[in-house]
Amino acid sequence: MQDVVLALLVKGPSHGYDLRGRLRTALGPLGETLNAGQVYVTLSRLEKTGLVVREREDASERGPRRKVYALTGAGRERVAGWLAEPAGPRADVAEFHLKLVAAAESGMADPLTLVDARRRELRRGLAEVQHAVLTCDPGSEAGLLLEGVALRLQADLRWLEACERTWSARAPHGKHGEGGGNG
Repeated sequence: MQDVVLALLVKGPSHGYDLRGRLRTALGPLGETLNAGQVYVTLSRLEKTGLVVREREDASERGPRRKVYALTGAGRERVAGWLAEPAGPRADVAEFHLKLVAAAESGMADPLTLVDARRRELRRGLAEVQHAVLTCDPGSEAGLLLEGVALRLQADLRWLEACERTWSARAPHGKHGEGGGNG
């Protein structure tokens, strides 16, 4: 959550209420369970570690003064590093989805490039699992586990196809490399 909040601050300072709304929008119905206090706790932790600074917004017709948070140079570096790092074998679908949203909102990474990188990562993992299946006794408990891992990887690859369709439709014409997801 910290990295997503940081990425949402790349384009400019914001307050917790706005950040929570943007997260809820990005997550759709899954965002309904997002605890309001979670964003504020995250902002407080990020401030303590020097990744954001807190400012005050003057009171306006919108209501009382709100704490506004801005990204520091160290925060911007962390966002860049997070967007560049692989998702990892245990990446959650919602977590990767938020990474795509954060990449698009921040403008610091192309969501389609992240999808391509994730696809390559999953294909490598699937090839390893398929090789392991060949060395395993058919019908064994280990074989059953490997089958489950392979099915999950295949499902994640199909989901990435949907991600690619959606983000391709949003990308400015000609922005992502021709040939789509053949990598």
